[in-house]
Amino acid sequence: MAKNYFDRYVWLIDTINRHGHISKHDIDELWWRSPLNEKRDRELPERTFHNHREAILDTFGIEIKCDRSLGYYIANSEDLEADGIKQWLMESLSMSNLLNEFKDMRDRILFEKIPSSQRWLSTIVNAMRDGKAVKITYQGYWRSHPSTFVTYPYCLKLFKQRWYMLATSEGNDKPWIYALDERMHNAMQTEESYKVPKKFNASRFFDDYYGVIVGTDKEPQEVKIRVDNDQVSFFDSLPLHHSQQKLEDESDERYTVYRYHLAPSYDFKQEVLSHGPSVEVLSPIEFREEIMDDIATMASRYCMPVCNEDGIPYIDEDDEWKYC
Repeated sequence: MAKNYFDRYVWLIDTINRHGHISKHDIDELWWRSPLNEKRDRELPERTFHNHREAILDTFGIEIKCDRSLGYYIANSEDLEADGIKQWLMESLSMSNLLNEFKDMRDRILFEKIPSSQRWLSTIVNAMRDGKAVKITYQGYWRSHPSTFVTYPYCLKLFKQRWYMLATSEGNDKPWIYALDERMHNAMQTEESYKVPKKFNASRFFDDYYGVIVGTDKEPQEVKIRVDNDQVSFFDSLPLHHSQQKLEDESDERYTVYRYHLAPSYDFKQEVLSHGPSVEVLSPIEFREEIMDDIATMASRYCMPVCNEDGIPYIDEDDEWKYC
């Protein structure tokens, strides 16, 4: 597909999506001002317009229809909202179109980097589509050297600017997480076929977890946290987990209590700690104590040395400074 046509499809999708309903006349007006209109045509030719509609349906699965009184609209918008991949695609296309329209602003629009995703993502997606195993060379952060083995990808997940692959591997039927960053040294599609178990559902697999660390000794349970009210809007606008519930009867003007049903894994603990003193774990008690231990360890590392009246630190029996 020629890049110019792809960009046109993106522009047309985003234009209609942003307006909800839009007439062909208004589309032509916007097309005349678009930087993609290199010939400066006063309108998008009717035949070209409908060819673009057909190509968009074939390529993206996005159906553009016409309402005589309201204009053109995306007919399957509800399906797109329910489909995480297509929704992400729509958002990406919208940003791509925005950057195309305002190229002179690119140095003032900053993005978060997703390490190595472009290098390995397409290989794994193609393998998943073809039902083929992927041979990877991988070195976890706590491994002294990389290992090469065959994996059978189940799904991909984006979490905190990193793509992860959930897959089983040779001699291990338990799905495991592999990051598509510097830990992945190589990934190559093989000719070996495999099938994902029919009962596997990617969303349900991660349903009881925050992040990508799953299958630990942490069982899904009720977790309650108390959030200072100056941070409540942040939690309401972007819930930490789909199970998040606000407990009005346990909240007051100082704080709000939220309830979750999830496994309090390492990823969730890191997220709680990242909010500092604004968030307090209430239950379960084991998770609260785990957080307390981590906070105590952090506090001990920031303690000042105990000094005498002259300001000279005391030295202990191991010739180390004595801390508070």
